[in-house]
Amino acid sequence: MLREAQDVLALMDHLGLEQPAILGTSRGGLVAMMLAASPKSRLSAVILNDVGPVIPADGINRIMQYVGRRPAAKTYDKAAETLAALMAPAFVGVPAQRWREEVEAFYDASAGGLMLRYDPRLREALIAQAEAAPTPDLWPLFLALEGLPCGVIRGANSDVLSHETYLEMQSRLPALQAVELAGRGHVPFLDEPAALALIHSVLVQI
Repeated sequence: MLREAQDVLALMDHLGLEQPAILGTSRGGLVAMMLAASPKSRLSAVILNDVGPVIPADGINRIMQYVGRRPAAKTYDKAAETLAALMAPAFVGVPAQRWREEVEAFYDASAGGLMLRYDPRLREALIAQAEAAPTPDLWPLFLALEGLPCGVIRGANSDVLSHETYLEMQSRLPALQAVELAGRGHVPFLDEPAALALIHSVLVQI
């Protein structure tokens, strides 16, 4: 995560972004916390999408089943159908077209099937992190958000950000704005009205 945070800073410098607001989804939220723990003056706000300083093993194990791997499905339609069936227990009332949009965001269509649109070596980084001992305490990184406008969005059915951790985050950082979305797992789409309301509420504090 430290290496990835350094990459983000390098990109910010390249783009001339002096003090952006960061919205970190899943692992991106961990990187955002790492950024807050180093040159916090480079950030204007942080919003965490379904991630916190404690990651349950069940959530990690589920993610490792697919991250860095090409899908067996050969077409967008089939991949969307497979994803919808897989996510149905955690996501309620999501139309088929929304799952189609998700797979189009993650994969490129080719003659040989669907190809990952992100670096598959992310899987290697996750494995290396999981094998590192001891597991680092991420609460100090989270507490580094103090003083910044910040918020957290949680899917009520998430297996990555538990309800207990979600509550503890609010207890340890009382200024944290928080919302829990019914019928959503890991990760919320961020087009939900309550998610958008929290994002706007944090940003107006900048």
